Amino acid sequence: MIQSLAHVAVRVSDLSAALNFYCGKLGLEEAFRLTRPDGTVWIVYLKCGNTTFIELFPGANRESRAPGDAVGTNHFCLQVDNVQETVEALKARGVDPISGPSVGQDKAAQAWYQDPDGNRFEIQQYLSGAMQLG
Repeated sequence: MIQSLAHVAVRVSDLSAALNFYCGKLGLEEAFRLTRPDGTVWIVYLKCGNTTFIELFPGANRESRAPGDAVGTNHFCLQVDNVQETVEALKARGVDPISGPSVGQDKAAQAWYQDPDGNRFEIQQYLSGAMQLG
């Protein structure tokens, strides 16, 4: 049965800007690329854990964004060991949160960000007593 989340797919309009953000600023590593028969990049896999990835799909149209309350994926979340330290490290790289850090209703520390295309994501630290820890 289900073991874990394998990947999250993110559509991006500018692959270079996305790679600069996710790898250069967030510190993720490119794992591998898949190409189309014509040699153009189809998907870039970024490693987020042992077998967890973010897939970047280049070629998105920035003008055809779904409204914030549209049905579909709302955000993805990256688990970190220390939210406050991660926020400070990201600020030093020029990446400011859009909100947080704070402690959520689930008793986990969190901060929220957007990538260059406005795709929202969260960083989260499971504090003692966090509901996710059971």
